[in-house]
Amino acid sequence: MKRDKSLRLYEEAVLYIPAGVNSPVRAFRSVNDTPFFVQRSKGAYLYDVDGNTYLDYVASWGAIILGHADDGLVREAQAAVAEGTSYGACHPYEVKLAQLLIDAFPSMEKVRLTSSGTEATMSAIRLARGATGKNGIIKFRGCYHGHADSLLVKAGSGLETFGIPDSAGVPADLARHTYVAEFNHLDSVQRILDRNKDIACVIIEPVIGNMGVILPADGFLKSLEKLCKSAGVLLIFDEVITGFRVAYGGAQKAYGIDPDLTCLGKIIGGGFPIGAFGGKASIMDHVAPLGAVYQAGTLSGNPVAVRAGLYTLNRLKKENPYGVLKEKGERLSREVLGIAAKYAVPYRINGLTGMFTGFFYDRDISDYESASQASREVYAQFFRTMLEEGLFFAPSQFEAAFLTLSHTEVEIAKTIEAFDHTFKSLAKRKQG
Repeated sequence: MKRDKSLRLYEEAVLYIPAGVNSPVRAFRSVNDTPFFVQRSKGAYLYDVDGNTYLDYVASWGAIILGHADDGLVREAQAAVAEGTSYGACHPYEVKLAQLLIDAFPSMEKVRLTSSGTEATMSAIRLARGATGKNGIIKFRGCYHGHADSLLVKAGSGLETFGIPDSAGVPADLARHTYVAEFNHLDSVQRILDRNKDIACVIIEPVIGNMGVILPADGFLKSLEKLCKSAGVLLIFDEVITGFRVAYGGAQKAYGIDPDLTCLGKIIGGGFPIGAFGGKASIMDHVAPLGAVYQAGTLSGNPVAVRAGLYTLNRLKKENPYGVLKEKGERLSREVLGIAAKYAVPYRINGLTGMFTGFFYDRDISDYESASQASREVYAQFFRTMLEEGLFFAPSQFEAAFLTLSHTEVEIAKTIEAFDHTFKSLAKRKQG
């Protein structure tokens, strides 16, 4: 597979953009490669500038669920652009989207739109602090909630990829208000609450997608909900990835949880930049201009993103594809695990509905410690070999893969065949 044009573009990009990319993981450094440059996309596939075709399991990091350049979505976006790309004023579609989100998430009585998931989580934490009058927050090691200062403490995703637990530029005075608990270990939360009475909120990815997919243990989320309520601490669900991905109504519907605040993004914009945070009216009414917690954004509620999101969510509500996505994901997992066993490749798969991660490890993955033991070196070999097979997985062990509605039985069969070729290659390298 030739990537000469991509390499030339990358060499040019590094002259003008830090590391040549606008988000760190895209640099492919953790898999010892250089990025390809996408020319266009359609359905389940990406097409690069060199004419190569890739079956896509990154799906814009989970933002794409219908498939790339869905015909109906394209028509809706074109119609929206024809009426103006940004108003800086109210419009009917943002009201419709707010109604749709609140209908899908019973825990949300009011919602405010933003331009990204990072803005949503940042604003939700500010709101929690303003509503409670407390400063401290609890997050979970390896969870990633965007790059706001308070949240870049023991974060996952791109940070874990490069082995950097904290970011430079985060003031110590701010970081000291962030307490780190262990996912699936309720006692770690209890210990923090016992020692600190100034905790405003707990923020969590209910199904982790930024340390690879890690599922909550039975009863963990329900116990966390009860603990937060008894302690008078707000519970924030970061469903930027899981919202409308694992169920229509997110992980909180799948697990029966009633968080105080919820953060959304990705799918709710149909591939356009968007975010949202919402929750109980008694909390949301602290947001300006009703209350003293300030949040604003020139492009918040952007009409193109909102209309694309409305189209996407209405499709999901009408078609309810989650059973089909679940079935495809489970079939793919069964087949791949069988192939791993055939070639004696240590491999574990964690997944839920349309998202999954394969870890190169010989034990189950349930928390940060076990995830960190997965082999980055073998994953890098896997990534490069799969890319040669024409499949694009995340250029990091610590990310999720995503199925879309465009992944048909043809794509599933192609994926299984590529896994067979790749695991056979990995086994030969190990023997050699």
